[in-house]
Amino acid sequence: MEKMANLQMPDNIYNWIKDFFDGHSHCTKYAGCESVKVNIQASVIQGSAIGPASYVVTAADLQVLNDGNCLVKFADDTYLIVPARNS
Repeated sequence: MEKMANLQMPDNIYNWIKDFFDGHSHCTKYAGCESVKVNIQASVIQGSAIGPASYVVTAADLQVLNDGNCLVKFADDTYLIVPARNS
């Protein structure tokens, strides 16, 4: 939310976004078993209409630290590609 707060947007829009992200949790269900619910600490909720825009704000300043590495951003995913020579 710090990055959202740095954007020029009306307070009511910021507050709506903050309320939207507060209180979401996630669990995994598999083969009849369900994990414990855990609060989501990320700013992208998959399947939400605001997810892609939130990803853009969150990932906009990501950079590689090693020149040989490559950062690929697409939709709501980020991949850091590290060649074997850099591992």
